[in-house]
Amino acid sequence: MKSAYLYVRVSTDEQKRKGYSLPEQEDRLLKYCKYNNIEVKGIYREDYSAKNFNRPEWKELFSEIKKKSSGEDKNILFIKWDRFSRNVEYAYEMIGKLRKYKTTAMAIDQAIDFSVPESTVMLAVYLAVPEAENTRRAQNTANGIRRAKLMGRYPNKAPIGFINLTLMDGKKTIAPKEPEADVIKWSFHQVAQNDHKISEIMKIANEKGLICSRSHFFRILRNPVYCGLISVRLEPNEEQMIKGLHEPLISESLFYQVQSVINTKRKTTSKKNDLRELFFLKGFLTCPVCDRKLSASISQGRSKKYPYYHCHDGCKTRINAVFLNECYQNKLQQLILSNNAVELFRNILEDQNIKIQKASYLYTQKLLERKIKEEELTLSRGRKLFIAGILKIDDYNELKKEHQINTRNLSKEMRDIVLKLKAIDRKNQIEDKALVEIFQKFSELDTSDKRYLVNLIPPVDIDYQTGSLSLGLNQAFSKILSKKSNRKNNKKNEFH
Repeated sequence: MKSAYLYVRVSTDEQKRKGYSLPEQEDRLLKYCKYNNIEVKGIYREDYSAKNFNRPEWKELFSEIKKKSSGEDKNILFIKWDRFSRNVEYAYEMIGKLRKYKTTAMAIDQAIDFSVPESTVMLAVYLAVPEAENTRRAQNTANGIRRAKLMGRYPNKAPIGFINLTLMDGKKTIAPKEPEADVIKWSFHQVAQNDHKISEIMKIANEKGLICSRSHFFRILRNPVYCGLISVRLEPNEEQMIKGLHEPLISESLFYQVQSVINTKRKTTSKKNDLRELFFLKGFLTCPVCDRKLSASISQGRSKKYPYYHCHDGCKTRINAVFLNECYQNKLQQLILSNNAVELFRNILEDQNIKIQKASYLYTQKLLERKIKEEELTLSRGRKLFIAGILKIDDYNELKKEHQINTRNLSKEMRDIVLKLKAIDRKNQIEDKALVEIFQKFSELDTSDKRYLVNLIPPVDIDYQTGSLSLGLNQAFSKILSKKSNRKNNKKNEFH
């Protein structure tokens, strides 16, 4: 062997358990090369797990090997085979790839003569031992997690809405984390009511500060941790619910009520919501012939379906629902705020000093961004000092722990600032025209808001043949609302 690349690897847990360090490995490899007159063509230092070969430094080393001439023999040296890999399958696969490029991998403490056929047995042993060690450690960890769950503790990473804490006795637990916890409580209550589609509830929850995907939102609704229960898998097909020691966000009855909605009523609810949206005037219309409340349904035609408001029991009164909905909406959109009311709303908005608040929040946002970058830079410098052997492992671990805590707190502050800026932007979007013509967005309201508005301003004096109607404005509304019409001629329109 005339030349070789040196590969040193360590993972944080190995440093704690076995005292491995990159400088120590590097020093031993350099002495070995010096003693055996081996030219060092490069040193690759890795702080990564060996469960596979998806490691930054190894990929760089492999790329370097592929660039070299195919006629040139190449070598990679490391201390032991567990530095190379802790997975037998991946290890043999990588050894095969290296052979294609005439490259030999060799451990100086576990040397193997590949020219001797029996040496493959020793290679199998050297590669199998680290994998068995990993498997045993993983099994011990899983058993420890299971024991903790049986005792009512949640030892895993806290789900959204909770935060991991360490108690005075050193035991792990979780506690509610705001504002996500309140939004999750709200979401469970909304789903349990079964009045809206779950996708609509998720959208509002996102706006309130619960940032997650659609699939993650459904996992939240199905997770018993939120009602204080912890799922423990005892056998492959056996699961047990344990009462947790942590503070629940919702009651067990509410959790199981939500499961019932998710599993059995979701499709029915969606259909009902669609019908409610189409017939938002139902309950506010009276038959001109028999003076009974009109019902609503969809009639099947030859080629498509037609929605109608209609009477019953032989009364033939009926009117196209889409047509009447549009007549009401057009009439409603003629209403605007009076000048005095507009001035009052403007004064309320000006008193909030929105611009000053936004400038303050933007400044805080930039300050937080700078602090987060400084934290990343500090950790990067510490990592380089650690790799170079200047910083001790305990100091490096303390630095990483401090970095994680600081970054988590800064990120929470950043999310809070972003939510406040979004709230301010929504306020700023209220332009003069939108403020005056407050009913122009009626079609974009959800069904419950539409029906609430119809209850406040019901249609009256309806001509079911032409669709002509008036709006029932009470005295309070009459003082703040007027009708869009010939203002130049100062004509006043009366609403019955």
